[in-house]
Amino acid sequence: MMEIGERTIDLFNDVYDANRRKAQPLAARMRPRTLDEFIGQEHILGEGKLLRRMLLADRINSLIFFGPPGTGKTALAHVIALHTKSRFAALNAVAAGVKEVREILTAARKELETSGQRTILFLDELHRFNKAQQDLLLPDVEEGIVILIGATTQNPFFAINTPLLSRSQIFTFEPLTKAHVRTLLDRALADQERGLGKLNVQATDEALDFLAEMSDGDARRALMALEIGVLSLKPESPGTGVPGQIEFTLSVALDSIQRKVLEYDATGDTHYDVASAFIKSMRGSDPDAAVYWLARMLESGEDPRFIARRVVICASEDVGNADPQALLVAMAAWHAVEMVGLPECQLALSQAVTYIATAPKSNAATVAIVAARDDVKNGRTLPVPLHLRDAHYQGAKQLGHGEGYLYSHDFEGGHVEQAYLAEERHYYEPTDRGYEAVIRQRMEEIRKVRDPKKD
Repeated sequence: MMEIGERTIDLFNDVYDANRRKAQPLAARMRPRTLDEFIGQEHILGEGKLLRRMLLADRINSLIFFGPPGTGKTALAHVIALHTKSRFAALNAVAAGVKEVREILTAARKELETSGQRTILFLDELHRFNKAQQDLLLPDVEEGIVILIGATTQNPFFAINTPLLSRSQIFTFEPLTKAHVRTLLDRALADQERGLGKLNVQATDEALDFLAEMSDGDARRALMALEIGVLSLKPESPGTGVPGQIEFTLSVALDSIQRKVLEYDATGDTHYDVASAFIKSMRGSDPDAAVYWLARMLESGEDPRFIARRVVICASEDVGNADPQALLVAMAAWHAVEMVGLPECQLALSQAVTYIATAPKSNAATVAIVAARDDVKNGRTLPVPLHLRDAHYQGAKQLGHGEGYLYSHDFEGGHVEQAYLAEERHYYEPTDRGYEAVIRQRMEEIRKVRDPKKD
């Protein structure tokens, strides 16, 4: 009777596993099982790289995987668990609470004490845990009761507690390349056990290349689109002459994938990274890169007023008097944003961005105000010279205010030598680029008038 009962249980488990696999999406079924099956992230997992060396030495401590969705964070956690023969417990920080975490930590301690087997606790979206929840993990992580693998799309240095960071090794995941995604698509089409290999799918190169491109480095998204496209087709396509053949063409691929959703959180890390790239591209005189980052922000739903403010700042900070017109163009674009709005204001923004990117550059005005403010904050406060003080009130003359002031327009060239600071200071040093070269020449002429002995 016991033997029959065990066979019944085994049969039930087999049916349960088969049903569960059937319900899994293609991306979950195609998760790699070994390091050799894992695609991408060669910078951390390639031959001789740190994570591979840690695995080969069987010296895995707590890890934090940081990167965009669909780059293999969850898949690699599963591979590590299989490679190290560890128990695998997974939680999503969005839904999990202290109770669930305590249960896993207690079970992990018991398993380690009784069988010696370690437990990997995979916490997806670790940044969603608050400080108290993250602190709960610290003692067991430090003692090695569990190996924590936390996955996050947010910069861990902003989103995760310092004590937990200090006990973990951080690995940054990069978006998969088009070649990586294409390899995964080909593998899914060929795999008869876990993939679509039994369905006799004939996929065109242009269809697969399109999915690889449009997935934006997200393997999950590409595999989902492939599965939807294949399973939505009839097993026999007219005109092929091959019974049961499914033709996955470019038109099918176009209908199978949604418009890509750009990774962009208006208050998160990507927001500041893209804005930084945008400004540095204008500063670096690359109009093509600047327009790309402009498009990236607009397509991601960034507030165009935020973009306009950055353009105005760049016009003064990085172009300055090398082309004074840049600030006027930037201000006009900002005005267009306020008055016209999207989508039309993108034209004004593009005009301003390309103008600033190709304008001659000078940060002399920026350097001048920074240096002057530093002197004001940290140096001795200079008094206003008496001859420059306001003399438009009764009694000012008795105080000596305005006495000796020379009105510049009364002199040849509209300039007369007199002191405008209590002691000599130099802040603005124009460059020889663009219109600032004219300013520089003018300043040199004025300085010669002040001190004829200087060349």
